[in-house]
Amino acid sequence: MSQHSKGLSEWLAYLGQAEIPVLKSSARELERLRADESLLNPRSIANVVTDDPLMTVKLLRFMQNHKHRNQKYELVDVKQALLMLGVDTFFREVPAAPVVEDMLQGHIEALVQLLQTVRRAQRSAYYAYDWALRLHDLHAEEVHVSTLLAHVTEMLMWCFSPVQMLDIRRLQQADASLRSADAQKRVLGFTGVELQRQLAIDWHLPELLQNLLDPALAKTSRVRNVTLAVNLARHSAQGWDNAALPDDYRDIGDLLRMEPERVMALVQATPAPH
Repeated sequence: MSQHSKGLSEWLAYLGQAEIPVLKSSARELERLRADESLLNPRSIANVVTDDPLMTVKLLRFMQNHKHRNQKYELVDVKQALLMLGVDTFFREVPAAPVVEDMLQGHIEALVQLLQTVRRAQRSAYYAYDWALRLHDLHAEEVHVSTLLAHVTEMLMWCFSPVQMLDIRRLQQADASLRSADAQKRVLGFTGVELQRQLAIDWHLPELLQNLLDPALAKTSRVRNVTLAVNLARHSAQGWDNAALPDDYRDIGDLLRMEPERVMALVQATPAPH
């Protein structure tokens, strides 16, 4: 495909049909579960799926494309989706293939960037879910999945357009004042936010994921939960000495009604995923 000639609508059409890749670790773990019937159940599969943003969106997109006529609500709980689908159908219809690491074999720098983005998504989803439980959110699963997928289009573009994504990265490295949206517009012709917003609508992804992009909802508790978790994961990616972290602790403290010092101790002690 000619990546450079694709506009927003072409990318949406392409991604809608593309076979979404998954992490090699997910493929390996699902194969291990499949080989041992005593371990194989919707819960164990869901634990693997919800640790992989790409596998999660692959499953949700499949469920949306094959939903029953009488289904009135969107599925955001992966375990519930697997119960509806059945284990055998899951393995047959939502295979753990292709594998990201194979797909980007010739683009190691892009693979590194993708895996770092996935790692931040895993950590931010972990934090947001923990806070949702502390806030007695009745839909904590939606918070978890929405946070995991907060940058899913960026991950998809690393998979399917690594050269352009590296061009964007180099532009920003050359000019620290260049905003991400401007760099994306220059290289792709559209912004990541535009792609994410339309993809969330087209694929009927969780409503909370769409709400993240609505400035009018920025101060709502659930949107703040996701946004603050994403910020914390980004600012702490290289360690706990980032200059932005004190502001994060204060803002998280406002959300959880907790002193910033207690927030700092809480998040640094939280055993976030690998």
